[in-house]
Amino acid sequence: MFLQAHGFETSVDIARRQTYSLASVAGQKRPFKTEGPFVKGEADHSHQDNIEARRGLREEILESTPLESAQDLLSRSVTRFTASAIHPGAGAPTEDERPRAASVPPGSSHNPLLSLANPKYGLPAALINNFRDLGVDTIYAWQASCLLARGLLSGERHLVYTAPTGGGKSLVADVLLLKRIIENPTRKAILVLPYVALVQEKLKWMRRLVEGVEKLVPDEDDDCTSFSRKRWKKIQKSIRVTGFFGGSRVTTTWADTDIAICTIEKANSLINTAIEDCSIGNLGVVVLDELHMLDDEHRGYLLELMVTKLLLLQQNIQIVGMSATLSNTEMLAQWMHAKFFISTYKPVPVDEYLVYEDAIYPAATSRQLLQTASKLTSANANSVHHTIPPHRTIEKSQHKELANSATNSLIALAVETAVAGFGVLVFCGSRSACQVQAAIISEAMPPPEDVEELSKRLDLLADLRSLACGLDPVLEKTVLKGAGFHHAGMTTEERELIAAAYDSGVLRVLVATCSLAAGVNLPARRVIINGARMGRDLVGPAMLRQMCGRAGRKGKDEAGETYLICVKADMEAVCDLLDADMPAIESCLAPEKKGLKRALLEAVASGLVSGCDAIKEYVRCTLLYRTVDKKLAYSIMTSALQELIDEGLLLYKDDESYEATLLGQATVASAFAPEDGLFVHEELKRALQAFVMDGDMHIFYMFTPLQAAMDTQIDWQIFRDQLDHIDDSGLRALQFVGVHPGFVNTMVQSGASLKESTPSQINQARIYRRAYAAFQLRDISNEVPLSTIASRYKIPRGTVQTLAQQCHGFAAGIVKFCQRMNWGMMAAVLDHMRDRLEAGARADLLEMAQVTFVKSWTARLLRENGFKNLRALAEADPKDLVPVLMMINPGKAQKSQLYPTEAERYAAKLLAKAEIIVDSANKIWEREMQVEIDA
Repeated sequence: MFLQAHGFETSVDIARRQTYSLASVAGQKRPFKTEGPFVKGEADHSHQDNIEARRGLREEILESTPLESAQDLLSRSVTRFTASAIHPGAGAPTEDERPRAASVPPGSSHNPLLSLANPKYGLPAALINNFRDLGVDTIYAWQASCLLARGLLSGERHLVYTAPTGGGKSLVADVLLLKRIIENPTRKAILVLPYVALVQEKLKWMRRLVEGVEKLVPDEDDDCTSFSRKRWKKIQKSIRVTGFFGGSRVTTTWADTDIAICTIEKANSLINTAIEDCSIGNLGVVVLDELHMLDDEHRGYLLELMVTKLLLLQQNIQIVGMSATLSNTEMLAQWMHAKFFISTYKPVPVDEYLVYEDAIYPAATSRQLLQTASKLTSANANSVHHTIPPHRTIEKSQHKELANSATNSLIALAVETAVAGFGVLVFCGSRSACQVQAAIISEAMPPPEDVEELSKRLDLLADLRSLACGLDPVLEKTVLKGAGFHHAGMTTEERELIAAAYDSGVLRVLVATCSLAAGVNLPARRVIINGARMGRDLVGPAMLRQMCGRAGRKGKDEAGETYLICVKADMEAVCDLLDADMPAIESCLAPEKKGLKRALLEAVASGLVSGCDAIKEYVRCTLLYRTVDKKLAYSIMTSALQELIDEGLLLYKDDESYEATLLGQATVASAFAPEDGLFVHEELKRALQAFVMDGDMHIFYMFTPLQAAMDTQIDWQIFRDQLDHIDDSGLRALQFVGVHPGFVNTMVQSGASLKESTPSQINQARIYRRAYAAFQLRDISNEVPLSTIASRYKIPRGTVQTLAQQCHGFAAGIVKFCQRMNWGMMAAVLDHMRDRLEAGARADLLEMAQVTFVKSWTARLLRENGFKNLRALAEADPKDLVPVLMMINPGKAQKSQLYPTEAERYAAKLLAKAEIIVDSANKIWEREMQVEIDA
């Protein structure tokens, strides 16, 4: 039954009234020994109880751990200041006024259509059991209604649908995708997601979902012709799921998979390849998650390209698009010739509040609040409470750290939720703010409730410490108190560990940038949005909905709350934001975004279209054609075709058809945009004339991703320092591509920034940014530790790691470009260097760098300490590897702050890692030996 608190009671009210015995999962109630002083009356009576409880906890830990370590750990967990109490306000409704939440979801729980086992869905028993094992016993009425719409389960119709975050969107797409694959064993599926983290998360989910599920392949003794029997025998019954994304080391090809889970770029490349080699007929279904990304200025046009190509082909390929933030669903469905479905059902009730000047108001009254707030001055700020009675009020804090009302409110709301035993997500505007706010929240958090909770947090610290990048000093302080942060400046491994710890309840507070809202599926009882700005810009309605959508998830929690903390300067904009409708999705193929040029080049180069009529038909399949005047669409098409001809990417033939030039084909095969293909071509063409081969710098420059380079901010002093220490070969390579030391000196002395107004200035900026990023790639390949590179260039470690990951895909594109241009020698030279970049190691370590957990610096340390090659690693005793692994973070394992309990956990984690390393080395060694035997 849903909680009757919907609308007015807080998570603390619920916690006081109910006792739970659920697993320790974020957003769920966990047992706790004490409650903090939430309101003043209770604070006075419970203070002594809190002291006694903490004393009992201290004695319990002292009995179970070494004396010096327990004392030290508890001293580190002392609360430096207390969170402000939160009082019921005059505007809080009485019990009779509180609306009741529905006790069951729409549709009777006895409705047989709400079971996936119903014959109408036609799902195999193994799949139904897997859904059940993953927590899906029944479906919602809207899901049943959507799935049973005419032509969807049979794959005859496309589908576009929208439902709130947490409302069960993914299940509909999963059922349609899997049914298509199971019933059509020769067909494949592509599932498209915008972010690598989402691809990795979905990959794990889908593999668990299809475990033991087989495609409907006829047995050999079925009544069929010998030809059919021979054909069916070749088909593998099990369902193979593969992830395709930038930086992945997957060797599986399109031919070797049944379900490809891809980023947008990889999916578009797969479809292009399938069209070109005429295997597109093997594709049975394409699922586009986060369909609102259609109007993303950087990547949206790629989604539109995919859909346009599929619509033009008119093959038996089902297209399924979904999002929580679509406003013009019907128009998108018309474009895709699809059935559209809109659900507003949210299985967990979520209450929304606005926090202003230490008072909490239901968000519905924000417009009235604005009218009052605009009349306020600093002298009579308290009068707003008399005009609009708040739902609750937050006490002013006596601590100077909490003098700011927004900070005071943030700490009070976060700690209140965490102490009650629930998970809380805090969204803030920048990476640095994440760390600052996590630190200050942790100062007000109570100490761990019991030894087990402390033990789990120490395990997390050991995991973080065992990473190659070491333990972040802020996390070292906050994790013990149950708080952490999550942003793109962290390494992938750090983010995964922190996210998993929050999801399992080890951390109760997670402070994140807004990218987490769309990138990872982490629910919370309470979501706090600390300010309406993400960076310098106001957050948009779509992102606001994404963040708020993290509050309350079915199976994780029974209620949810969102709090938007607003400062006076942003009040009017916030009220407009709360009242705003979702923006309509628009095409990204408009002239200023140059998307149509790439769309036309890809269509012609892949052989999809060539004649004028076919190209016009292709344009009619675009979203652009649906959203602009038809004459304007054809005008944009004509201009784009002429530009492609002028740039040497297309040829206009005598029979009035178009053909891609060798350069055009190479650009499409490499998955480059036309402008990037032209830039790469010019640089490679010059390199062919005088490639600097007596060093690596020229290759590092060529492999630096264009987009990553344009996002790079240059520190000119660091640039000059690197130039001063570079060898003659590297200097010649940089001067050859257009880097002039004199210009760098001028930038250092003047303190100016690069001008990027004219085409020549943009080109110059691209060269210098790529050169600056190339220094970082050089360091990665020369086994410089990630943390050292981050410190050297004053950038986050995650930024260095992202550059390395992006360069893998870009380097593959460069090699393919050379191959298509018939530059075989250049392709061979670059292909060798790709392996070094991928491994992050010099050539002598490439073999060992294949091993799990053994990359660059780790491989070098192992080699220098007696494990000379792969065979030595495979034959090693894992215990002998632990001292070497400890050297990765010299001093970390021996500094005085590494307490005995932490040291033991750290060593245990390293031993587990060593066992995985030896096992992985064994498997690779056995595989290589088998290859030699077969040869």
